[in-house]
Amino acid sequence: MSRRSLLVSASALAASAGPLSALARAAAKTPKVLAIGLDGTLLTRIKDADAPHLGALMAAGLTAPSSTCAAPLAPTLSGPGWSTIITGVWPDKHNVKDNALTGHQFAQYPDFLTRIETAKPSLTTYAVSSWAPITDTVFSSKVDTRVSTPADEYDTGTTARAVAQLLDGNPDAVFVQLDNVDHAGHSYGAASPQYLDAVHGVDTQVGQMVAAVRSRASYANEDWLIMITADHGHTDAGGHGGSSRPERQTFLIATGAGTAAGSVRYDVKMPDVAASALAHLGVAIDPAWGLDGRPLQQPAPDDFDTLRPLLATRVDETGIGNNILGFTHTPPPGWSVDNSAMGTGGVTEWRGWSFTTDEFWTAAQTDQQRESNVRARNVFAVADGDEWSDKPHSGTFDSTLVSPAYAVTGGASATLTYSTYYRRESPQKGEVLVAYDDGTPVPVKTYTTDTSSRTETLALHVPAGATTAGVRFRYTGGNNWYWVIDGVQIEQT
Repeated sequence: MSRRSLLVSASALAASAGPLSALARAAAKTPKVLAIGLDGTLLTRIKDADAPHLGALMAAGLTAPSSTCAAPLAPTLSGPGWSTIITGVWPDKHNVKDNALTGHQFAQYPDFLTRIETAKPSLTTYAVSSWAPITDTVFSSKVDTRVSTPADEYDTGTTARAVAQLLDGNPDAVFVQLDNVDHAGHSYGAASPQYLDAVHGVDTQVGQMVAAVRSRASYANEDWLIMITADHGHTDAGGHGGSSRPERQTFLIATGAGTAAGSVRYDVKMPDVAASALAHLGVAIDPAWGLDGRPLQQPAPDDFDTLRPLLATRVDETGIGNNILGFTHTPPPGWSVDNSAMGTGGVTEWRGWSFTTDEFWTAAQTDQQRESNVRARNVFAVADGDEWSDKPHSGTFDSTLVSPAYAVTGGASATLTYSTYYRRESPQKGEVLVAYDDGTPVPVKTYTTDTSSRTETLALHVPAGATTAGVRFRYTGGNNWYWVIDGVQIEQT
């Protein structure tokens, strides 16, 4: 039985560019996008399988391991996963929580092909899918061509249609979804030889599509961005929907101008597929759209991300694999952590503000909503009183993360931005304070209730004569919950 019948009812910085002459040649070419979705495919199993075409794309471009959210934000299902990839926003915006796409907000957060049609109606858009809800519902009728492949043709028919369009048509943006790896995962499990065979099968089909692109008569004058991604992973035994790491695994493989050969990045997230396609085609991303994705061509280096080479394996934690690199207490240059009021003992990894990754932190304890920390990227800072308290300790959790001094202009306005995620239980408190020059820190934000993953933007009124501003994030509590901070910036407005 096909998955359609089972489910349809229910860096390296990739901005490294070549010489200016190479950029000029690329600029003269016609930009085009091919995005291929491999349902339920694990990056780790691609590496284990006989998958020469995907391997060649990884060698020629960038590979970005990533992860999706889990319940309560949304379970690891195809509906939420593809909606996130295609719209460029997380489920708390597009509102898809199941495979029936119930309550979706696609009118407010449309698919990226619809945004292309709206901004540049002369461009030709094409979507074909083995799982009908994608092309029936997620992509809107504004897309030039939407094809839901008949069930009896399945991925073979989807591939044939995509190849024909790429070879003989003149599309500017193409989306293709192949389903059979997910079918194999449900039927046999991700640890099975049948799953590897299915990966080999889609690898062959990806190879056919890439060959069609390169065989185009106009290929020499075209600038193709090719992206391969997945909506969720699978357990070894088979299945998904839960919050385990294998179920949450996704990835992006991308080749094209601006992607460094053989590079690996950890700052890429699922919504970036849509944003990258838009940017490549020259569609200006309006901040009013509220996209969560950012173009992979425009990485935003973050101070915390520089700590990845310093990440260590577990010390006291028992639920985290002993080979996973994922935490450090060493702050990046210019930052510091004030633990002068911090209690003693507790779990080493979380004693005061720590710097960690999604892979490491969520494994500390699943199903406590750490998986909803979707807007932090790569390495982020976390104060986790809940996990710290899991070993004998004295005193309370009281730790302050202190930023470098940012240059500001006295008497002018400035904006403090950062990504945050705050889950609270009394008497926990999170305070954001700003100090100008060597003055007394002044509170600008206090967290006293749960705050979902979001980007905060706080207006600052810089006192006359001030030349610098520093930020402090103070977390106090005990056996309570946690606070995440990432991407801190102060900019003049």
